[in-house]
Amino acid sequence: MSLLNGVVRRPRRPWRLAAETTALLVAVVVAFPLYWMVLGAFKPAGEIESTAPRPWTASPTLDSFRRVFGQQEFGRYFLNSLVVAGSVVIASALIAFLAATAVTRFRFRFRTTLLIMFLVAQMVPVEALTIPLFFLMRDAGQLNTLGSLILPHIAFSLPFAIWMLRGFVKAVPEALEEAAYIDGASRARFLWQILFPLVLPGLVATSVFSFISAWNDFLFAKSFIISDTSQSTLPMALLVFYKPDEPDWGGVMAASTVMTIPVLIFFVLVQRRLVSGLGGAVKD
Repeated sequence: MSLLNGVVRRPRRPWRLAAETTALLVAVVVAFPLYWMVLGAFKPAGEIESTAPRPWTASPTLDSFRRVFGQQEFGRYFLNSLVVAGSVVIASALIAFLAATAVTRFRFRFRTTLLIMFLVAQMVPVEALTIPLFFLMRDAGQLNTLGSLILPHIAFSLPFAIWMLRGFVKAVPEALEEAAYIDGASRARFLWQILFPLVLPGLVATSVFSFISAWNDFLFAKSFIISDTSQSTLPMALLVFYKPDEPDWGGVMAASTVMTIPVLIFFVLVQRRLVSGLGGAVKD
């Protein structure tokens, strides 16, 4: 312990210093691929193809971004991705909220079985269900449509969202619900004007995962959008720059950087509610 300018400073404990150092190293490792992607987007072609890559560039250029935005279909791909991700976020949030409320507030047969089925569904790999989903979408006439991307992502987002929101709904005291009914509030009014704002941080947290999953999806977009390229999403734009004989790595990195921007914007807009949602904002 030292006294400097009248302020008592305690020496850092070794375990805390080790924890902070470890966290910093982990952050650097996690952020390095993102840095390398952005760096590759600004590097000229000669530096990208060099056999001695450097973690910096002395002559940044926007040529890769010009090639990306010069693609005629890039704007359509971007809009399709917004439609898919936005639809998945809104639909999965509303359905998960109603389902979580039902399995928490109501008692009915097979409720526990239903919750276990949600958990089991979360464990099934997406790759194992791609072929069955392909035949399902084909029989439903949804191939080459945005619906073939929206519906599967809603289905895969719901189990996690319901399980997470179930804890938020359960944390709301039942006495609050009873008081609302005594004051004359209907069930629908309690649901949307009282319960919904209280579990909103949880909805935001689940929406982030739903948005990232739908926005970055490549497997479903490649499997279900076969012939109508006007229905393709932004990840498919990467294939325009990747050619087996002569891949345009600068274009790939620039397109990937552009794809990352909406995710960062969405995260910045909801970060406050996301932190409270992951930490648990409602307590009895």
